[in-house]
Amino acid sequence: MRRLLISTACVAALLTGAPSAALAQTAPAPDMSIQTEDARLAAFFEQAWQARIALSPQTMTSLGLKTDYDKLDDATDAAADRSLALAESQLAQMQAQFDPATVSADSRMSMRLFEYGVQQARLSNRWRDWGFQFAANGNPTTSLPVFLINNHRVGSVSDAEAYVSRIRASERVMGQIADELRQRAAAGVISPNFVFEPSIANTRNIITGAPFDDAADNPVWADFQRKIGALETDQATKDRLLADGRAALTGEWKRGYETVLTALAEVQQQAATMPDRDGGVWRLPEGEAYYNARLQLSTTTELTADQIHQIGLQEVERVHGEMQAIMDQVGFEGSLQEMFTLLKTDPRFQYPNTPEGKEQYLTDARAFIAQVMAAAPQWFSDLPEAALEVRAVEAWREATASIAFYNAPAPDGSRPGIYYVNLSDMTQVLKPQIEGISYHEGAPGHHFQIAYAQEMQGLPSFRRFGGYGAYAEGWGLYAERLGKEMGFYQDPYSDFGRLSTELWRAVRLVTDTGLHAKRWTREQAIEYFRANSLLSERDIVKEVERYITNPGQATSYKIGELKIMELRERARTALGDRFNIRDFHAVVLGSGSVPLDVLEDQVDAWIAAGGGAPAA
Repeated sequence: MRRLLISTACVAALLTGAPSAALAQTAPAPDMSIQTEDARLAAFFEQAWQARIALSPQTMTSLGLKTDYDKLDDATDAAADRSLALAESQLAQMQAQFDPATVSADSRMSMRLFEYGVQQARLSNRWRDWGFQFAANGNPTTSLPVFLINNHRVGSVSDAEAYVSRIRASERVMGQIADELRQRAAAGVISPNFVFEPSIANTRNIITGAPFDDAADNPVWADFQRKIGALETDQATKDRLLADGRAALTGEWKRGYETVLTALAEVQQQAATMPDRDGGVWRLPEGEAYYNARLQLSTTTELTADQIHQIGLQEVERVHGEMQAIMDQVGFEGSLQEMFTLLKTDPRFQYPNTPEGKEQYLTDARAFIAQVMAAAPQWFSDLPEAALEVRAVEAWREATASIAFYNAPAPDGSRPGIYYVNLSDMTQVLKPQIEGISYHEGAPGHHFQIAYAQEMQGLPSFRRFGGYGAYAEGWGLYAERLGKEMGFYQDPYSDFGRLSTELWRAVRLVTDTGLHAKRWTREQAIEYFRANSLLSERDIVKEVERYITNPGQATSYKIGELKIMELRERARTALGDRFNIRDFHAVVLGSGSVPLDVLEDQVDAWIAAGGGAPAA
């Protein structure tokens, strides 16, 4: 873990082209009182972080810790209230005990971000009861098996016993989820009708297969057996553990999931009677205010829905123009929509809908990431140490999983970063888009940002493991464009695919705001997507339904990417020949995930200092 925090003070003090030795000779003597206050503040941040994660056993497990290893999180409103109350008390403590004038610039940055994080939590908590527990792209019933399989390591008998305890605790958690589902429904917050069928099917999948019936092993049972089989202990102990695991699954686990299924069936009947049940959140009580809060949380800006909608329209028009240039290059004489149809229907641009076709996709995605890794040192001064894997989404959760997504690695190296891709129907997977998606979800996208931040020495834990969607997703989309600058997308159809994924994010600005602020219907949003993007029919429907059930989140990608590109062009113009892309990336990545206004301040300080490699 050699990663170092980029020093804000050093960025501000850099002289153009000055070597580090010269800086060391001319730098003033360090102020020991500031160093003492910095150390005291750092200790406060670490204590605050430890207190926060102590409220979440599952967060501690995801971070590689085994504290409360036999427990699951509390899913009640009371738990959310406790979390916010702790954050508020910590903010008050920081403001009472520390004066920004007595700490370094780096520490002032952390204080600013600590306060901003509490403000975000306050806003999010204000609207938490408006959120849909069961969404088009995920739900709490499928997330628990994923957590146990991917995060709960078993290296001892006590670890195995903790796994069994968590299986048993699922009955409590599922009961809390069912209660909350009914409470929100009673207040008029009900998921759209299209959510229920796949959510019920996926929830049933979790209690299907052995040991629940005579079918093939259930994924959780298979995982538990595999982990017990690898233990170095006697067979009698293994047999006891397996018997305990089987009993917990067929007992508490099954009862808990059946409780949720009952609640889902009840609320599904309510959803079927609601007017505009598949529309945006404008239909909810105080829906307009809720959506405005979601935009603020998602973009870290004050942009209005109308402004974001207009930005989307402008970006759609711009990308369409760039697509036309590639159509001219390959000699395609039809319309843009006819080009979309060709790429969706011509077998050249699809994989076989077979296990072999799925494996070929994974092979190709790994090759795209490998070529980035080979070229990355020319574009980045430092790279994450964590491994990166490409995996297909497990079959039992494909119906509610996103098209592609990234899972962060464990800080101790016990779990790699994972780029997941949903391969449920290969007829809906378009070859020209795979390269760009791989750069976004893997390298140089989320892995280079999220894994890198986790490894950064000197950064408070709340910054290493926290983050902001506009920054993270903006970086992911920026990484797709960066791939072209790195010399990739040699096939013009793949480059067209790159533009199609950028267009996809521009269309998101239009459709998300259209659905929630302009009262578009689900069908209107699907039709706009169909007319203006290359996405397959399955993916268009999945995307629109995702936006309906997760309002505002989809706007983060393009808003974040546009800000990064704006800052890069500002730096290139201001610095001229002194601009270096490796140094720019070091500045953008060097403070971890931050709100967009903070990122702008960081880049502006670097420009004012004359550019150059940021000091660590």
